[in-house]
Amino acid sequence: MGTRAGMSLSHTANGTPIPVLTYHQIEIAPAKGAPFRSLYVSPGAFARQMALLRLLGYRGLCMSELMPYLKGERTGKVVGITFDDGFLNNLSHALPVLQRHGFSSTCYAVSQQLGRSNEWDRAAGVAQTPLMSAAQLRQWCAGAQEVGAHTRHHVNLTRTSSTTCAEEIALCKSELEALTGAPVRHFCYPYGEFTAEHVAMVRAAGFESATTTQRSRCQGGEDLLQLPRVPVLRSTSLPLLWLKLASGYEDRRHA
Repeated sequence: MGTRAGMSLSHTANGTPIPVLTYHQIEIAPAKGAPFRSLYVSPGAFARQMALLRLLGYRGLCMSELMPYLKGERTGKVVGITFDDGFLNNLSHALPVLQRHGFSSTCYAVSQQLGRSNEWDRAAGVAQTPLMSAAQLRQWCAGAQEVGAHTRHHVNLTRTSSTTCAEEIALCKSELEALTGAPVRHFCYPYGEFTAEHVAMVRAAGFESATTTQRSRCQGGEDLLQLPRVPVLRSTSLPLLWLKLASGYEDRRHA
């Protein structure tokens, strides 16, 4: 896992923690016993979760819109919404719900896998699911959502040569920008695995933020290139989601 390097720090206003939610697939889960079944959130559950956010007075934001709050430049009841990997079911099931509530989100895409499937999961026996194509990513952006970078091939950076890591990080940004015609300012470390060297590569590539799998709401003084998040899983009930948002439930899990 990454070290807390203490650079590019955020300063959440008034010390109010900001949750950044992590989603993967918005789809009915496969049969019991299937690998990574926990990473599926049903379309109905997702719709209820977004309705709860709205009811509680939260505004769901993509990473670009969240940045002024993370830096302490703005105040408000906000929550970041992120999707890892770029699954097509994010477009078909999540986008209409987000638009209904006026929310934005960031979907971290794998630039060389667009229009294919989650092949990096195949060895673990995970069901192959379609990923958005370049045209579908453009639809995502046209729906007032944002695309972030998740490397070119969803590599584990800690098991990849430094030269290849630098290419995976920097070229993912430029490839996605060329394909979508939109700036790509935010990065997500695949598998949550990274070192201080990878943080430096992300900085050198020009990213403004990077998210991890470390569990916590964002506190004052977080490194913007090592932001923790709050996972939303198949088992996350509405009362539990409220706890994750409004209490220190996730903060105690911060590594």
